[in-house]
Amino acid sequence: MDTNRIDLNLLRVFHAILEEHSLTLAANRLGLSQPGVSYALGRLRAILEDPLFVRTGNEMQPTSAALEMREPLRAAMAAAEHALHLMVPFNAATSTRVFRLSMSDIGELAFLPRLCAALAECAPRVRLDIQSVPLDQIEDALRVGRLDLAIGNLPALVGRTRHHRLFHEDYVCMTRRRRGLPKRALTLEQYLAFPHVFVGSLESGHHQIEDSFRKRSIHRQIALQVPHFTVVPHILAHTDWIVTLPRRTIELLNPAGDFAVYDLPVEIPGVTVTVHWHSDYDTHDANRWIRTLVIDQLSDEPAHT
Repeated sequence: MDTNRIDLNLLRVFHAILEEHSLTLAANRLGLSQPGVSYALGRLRAILEDPLFVRTGNEMQPTSAALEMREPLRAAMAAAEHALHLMVPFNAATSTRVFRLSMSDIGELAFLPRLCAALAECAPRVRLDIQSVPLDQIEDALRVGRLDLAIGNLPALVGRTRHHRLFHEDYVCMTRRRRGLPKRALTLEQYLAFPHVFVGSLESGHHQIEDSFRKRSIHRQIALQVPHFTVVPHILAHTDWIVTLPRRTIELLNPAGDFAVYDLPVEIPGVTVTVHWHSDYDTHDANRWIRTLVIDQLSDEPAHT
């Protein structure tokens, strides 16, 4: 295939159809007529020798070839958008820029309310796109502009990206309030007698807890493993199970005080939550602005970026 024959505008049309599953909606999104979008899709089909989309009911469903192109194209479109933003002076009050941040589900609960409130006040047209990017992909995503910032306990990135410490976090445990629970503290024996909920989050800190337990030959009975913290209160409310979680999340997951919270009966290292960006964007106005906002809202220390 001769890629020189591909008009990049055709890829914009392809991307819009992928996102909207409709020629009409894609046309509205791009400011084109529906016949114009249909013509562009026909040209791309001829070049790629694949139908790309098949009409099913009222939707355009992508073929397997189109699905293979989806993520690389999405990344390329984001990188192109990012490159264009580098050429435009940043004004928070009027900007319509989309900032892409990676964080875990517990990070979303803990950080987004404050960040969104600050944005609504000082940059009402700025948008956030929150993603959960696997750790081994974050550095590259920051480098090419698919992400602006990554927030979390990310020690593997400390030596490979620019970063700022936000706060130090320790862990506690939580279970449903009921008769027979200790009033003040759990012994290690009591802690290990509980069935445990293990949250296999992308955050490396939760895996560090497991490593610390294993090094001390402490083995918990895992009754349930889930990928996110948000479901945990609903599980604990209907069981006698226990979960180990960051101390700062207690007010978010236990607002009514329905759960008993204890310090861990064994000392394990806490974690440091940091915000990361790529050195290529150190002096970029928009990146400096969003990371300063994050640091001002979330950090125990002032920003010096």
